[in-house]
Amino acid sequence: MKNKIYIIANWKMQLSNQEAAGLALSLKREKFSLVEQGLELVLCPSFTALAAVHEVIGDSNIKLGAQNVFYHESGQYTGEVTSTQLKDLGVEYIIIGHSERRKYCGENDDNVNRKIKMVLEHGLTPIVCLGETLEERMEKKAEVTIIRQLTKALEDVDLSGERKIFLTYEPVWAISPAPPATPQDVNEMLQLIRQLVRDICGDEILKEKIKFIYGGSVDAENIKRFLEIDMVCGALVGGASLTMEKFVPLIKKIII
Repeated sequence: MKNKIYIIANWKMQLSNQEAAGLALSLKREKFSLVEQGLELVLCPSFTALAAVHEVIGDSNIKLGAQNVFYHESGQYTGEVTSTQLKDLGVEYIIIGHSERRKYCGENDDNVNRKIKMVLEHGLTPIVCLGETLEERMEKKAEVTIIRQLTKALEDVDLSGERKIFLTYEPVWAISPAPPATPQDVNEMLQLIRQLVRDICGDEILKEKIKFIYGGSVDAENIKRFLEIDMVCGALVGGASLTMEKFVPLIKKIII
């Protein structure tokens, strides 16, 4: 068993406040031995459900995450949310640069970099998503895309003190309902990502400040295969985290 495994549930825009709070409560009542088993469980509901979920899990070992943040601290930015506002709600982790935000909301590499800096400045942990599209992979541009995304993401980022970053390899072509990437695909790309982090930040930062996780059609049937990859210490889980029937078996595959 690795020192610590992180399971991050990205509920996207799927559950109502009541459904999100209910699912969080059901997970809490399962009383998984999270700490004893070295598992950190992070729930990332919609913004509207953050307060309700936090109220449910506040006295448990389950952590709260958000799906996005803005890169300014305050101002006339209608519809945006700041790191401080999220931290006030009990958020500890924030997903940044998810491919769906890149595709539908105009997220770009510069936005990602600015958001990472803002999140770290407020003592929160960014979960940074990296991944190529099917077209980029077929055209043999996958490595170029990852290098571009990661180089900009880490540009002038301060990782002093207790700051850390989760780098999530989540190929766009492997997000549910598509089939997942193979462990070989993931291992090869994470080797590239790790070497790039070493080149940009050095060995000490790589060892002490960076965690690598995989995302993309993760479920109870394949979670252990991905965790067997040496660098992978967790997973970003989408559809398989939306119901107890799918999520509990996934978690139990790890802790049993």
